[in-house]
Amino acid sequence: MSNINHQQLITQLNWRYATKQFDPNRKINERDWAALEAALLLTPSSGGLQPWKFIVVTDPSVRTKLLPASYGQPQITDASHLVVFAAKNNFSEADVDAHLKHVAEVQGIPVEALTPFRAMLVGGIVTNMDEAARNAWARNQAYIALGNLLTSAALLGIDACPMEGVDRDQYDEILGLKANGFATAVIVTLGHRSATDNYAIARKVRFPKEQVFARI
Repeated sequence: MSNINHQQLITQLNWRYATKQFDPNRKINERDWAALEAALLLTPSSGGLQPWKFIVVTDPSVRTKLLPASYGQPQITDASHLVVFAAKNNFSEADVDAHLKHVAEVQGIPVEALTPFRAMLVGGIVTNMDEAARNAWARNQAYIALGNLLTSAALLGIDACPMEGVDRDQYDEILGLKANGFATAVIVTLGHRSATDNYAIARKVRFPKEQVFARI
């Protein structure tokens, strides 16, 4: 395995920014997009439960419908790709069982061997949380996937803009998410920056390390 070095990592993270203007004529190539989808699949989650769905919206007509629900932000229609991170509503014991059945099949073990793990998952997530808490937990998991995608895109030299400024209820309605047991958590647009986007050359503003880190 060939690793990138520390300087390459920091260089790419300095290069990335929340892209405000995408070049609508530049698309992410199929190979890079396949890699980004693979990166999303490899995202870690609590208990490995993956309480999410990633809706990749490339249909121009759907993107146009989503534009008003995004307060007219041009990234929605100009970016190469739009991904909606949808979180599972009311995660249940049945969802735990479906996951563990899949684990047993993939790892070639009897599902009964996972009984102690099942008790931990059901007790920690289903029994000890009400529906609102489970929904918040699922949304938090979606943000782990968002962070993974942003870093992966930066390493490939692909621009991205995470966006919370959308009407989630309208997104759910347009994409038919509620009927399938999901709700919009956050979205991200991806593509290649426009040469006229001045945010690309703006200096990053971060608090000093001494203010952010605590060492115990």
